[in-house]
Amino acid sequence: MTDRHHLLVYGGTFAAVGDHGDISGVRGAGSSPEGLFVRDARHLSRWQLTVDGAVPEALAPVADGDTARCVLVPRGGRNEPPACTVFREQAVGDSSFVESLRVVGNRPVETTVRLAVTVDADFADQFELRSDHRTYTKTGAVRGRQVLEDGVEFTYRRGEWKSSTTVTAEPAPDAVEETGTGARRLVWKLELAPHGSAELILRVIARPHGEKRALRVPRSPVALAEKLLAQEGEFVEGVAFPTGWPELAAACARGLADLAALQVHASGPDGEELRVPAAGAPWFLTLLGRDALLTSLFALPYRPGLAAATLAALAATQATETGPHAVSQPGKIVHEVRHGELAHFGQVPYGRYYGSVDATPLFLVLLGAYVERTGDTATARRLERNARAAVGWMLDHGGLTSRGYLVYRADRGGLANQNWKDSPGAICSADGTRATGAVMAAGAQGYAYDALRRTAWLSRTAWGDETYAALLEQAAADLRDRFQRDFWVRERSFPALALDGEGRQVDALASDAGHLLWSGLLDKEYGEVVGRRLLDPDFFSGWGVRTLASGQPAYHPLSYHRGSVWPHDNALITLGLARYGLHDEARQVAHALVDAATATGHRLPEVLAGYGRDTHAEPVPYPHACVRESRAAAAPLALLTAVGGA
Repeated sequence: MTDRHHLLVYGGTFAAVGDHGDISGVRGAGSSPEGLFVRDARHLSRWQLTVDGAVPEALAPVADGDTARCVLVPRGGRNEPPACTVFREQAVGDSSFVESLRVVGNRPVETTVRLAVTVDADFADQFELRSDHRTYTKTGAVRGRQVLEDGVEFTYRRGEWKSSTTVTAEPAPDAVEETGTGARRLVWKLELAPHGSAELILRVIARPHGEKRALRVPRSPVALAEKLLAQEGEFVEGVAFPTGWPELAAACARGLADLAALQVHASGPDGEELRVPAAGAPWFLTLLGRDALLTSLFALPYRPGLAAATLAALAATQATETGPHAVSQPGKIVHEVRHGELAHFGQVPYGRYYGSVDATPLFLVLLGAYVERTGDTATARRLERNARAAVGWMLDHGGLTSRGYLVYRADRGGLANQNWKDSPGAICSADGTRATGAVMAAGAQGYAYDALRRTAWLSRTAWGDETYAALLEQAAADLRDRFQRDFWVRERSFPALALDGEGRQVDALASDAGHLLWSGLLDKEYGEVVGRRLLDPDFFSGWGVRTLASGQPAYHPLSYHRGSVWPHDNALITLGLARYGLHDEARQVAHALVDAATATGHRLPEVLAGYGRDTHAEPVPYPHACVRESRAAAAPLALLTAVGGA
């Protein structure tokens, strides 16, 4: 496939279409999966339009937006203008996809047009489409196709796993043809009056395994767009944007609108229905603990309901037993929840996967911050058992008591690194050597410190347990003392990125130090030194702070975690700079991020390349970034909290 992908997102459903609005059937090329996806499964793998047997060309290709609109014509020449023009519009809804095709005749005589849409559903799991060269056996899988009066239905069965995709059209197709490939071709013979027009509406309902709701497709792309616009308006309404900094205001509005679209279904401890922020599209349109927690923290002053829903959903999925294949231990907060076929059959470990060292302390940080912000002591009492279990995990299984720090080990078949920088080589020394053994990542220790202090406050104010509060406060103070002794690299006046299994400092200069400012783990003197160092040219690209300072052998501007610029990372850094009174530095980082957002339509991507602003006047995209990512969407709100309208 040579054209770009355009993502249409609505809750747990997304479609990736090309410049012509087509889904080509390519199984997994490039950085984005192509098709219509619901709950990790591809429910449309082909969706290709032809006019009179040929692929039309685009007069106006699909542009980015909540709906996909393009203008197509049959191929022709200067002396033979096209007989018709096709105006194509598409949108996604909850487990649905809808398209309108308006065909307009361009001639003063009657015109016959043969319109066809080739459709298929391969029901591939998202993990099959990743470019990691893994293959999965699907013994006994059976696909079926049934022609309907107004379309076609595709079905998939593997043991107890069942799913389907139903395609209907109005008016009904004149024929449904076999293609020899398993796909079906819906065909219409349109008789257009002189300069006349005809309109077709195609609707798709995806029923993933376990879906019990009555699903309905909105009547048209326009109706879907209006519904999404109303939801976006609800998210934006009432937020006081800075009048003196319109670019930040626009980034906040765009971010809130994206958060409205990135809400997915979840359940609370009592089975209550919730909507929580998904991590991002296309690969992570699901609940990821760390991502949802940070998103909710950034949005807390403006949309506290996100925090309430996230806390309840994560409490409902908190581990209660030890499970080696999912890295679960009692009290641990889930890292990732998947609903696809491969997770269901245990072929990937991510159905409920607990490979995160930092989701558990961040759960406690969000709970304390939420109760402090809202005064909702009822939630504090409701989740007391979960909070105490989370503290218990940090002290026992997490390693605070035995090792003095939160610890993780590489998980065979899962994640090698289990902090926010979770790519395989992310935790490394300045020369690029990877940390080995039981890793103690710096940022996670900051989260643990904040979690202990906030839970102590909850214990004292909401649970009435002074003894427990004092215990947690002492544990936090001890952690702070140990950290500054063991992690501080004296010759660099900077904290190590981690300690390895032998307790040796992993000495890469990394942005994680800014997270220590956010959590308040460093003494004021150390914090000010670190904060100012993050604004030196090797760290600061002009678009934000790099994940790894340039000039180190480990640095690469196009590495996922070793030189790139992450908006959510910079949002935490900005909050931390403000916490330590480094307001000029906080404003510098905030302005850089807002400038990057302004250059990209006010939407911050998941990650940017680490190239400096001095060498390129526009932010350079990272090639595999999530286009819509909840932490990045909420990052402008964190900037607003940190620096106001400055």
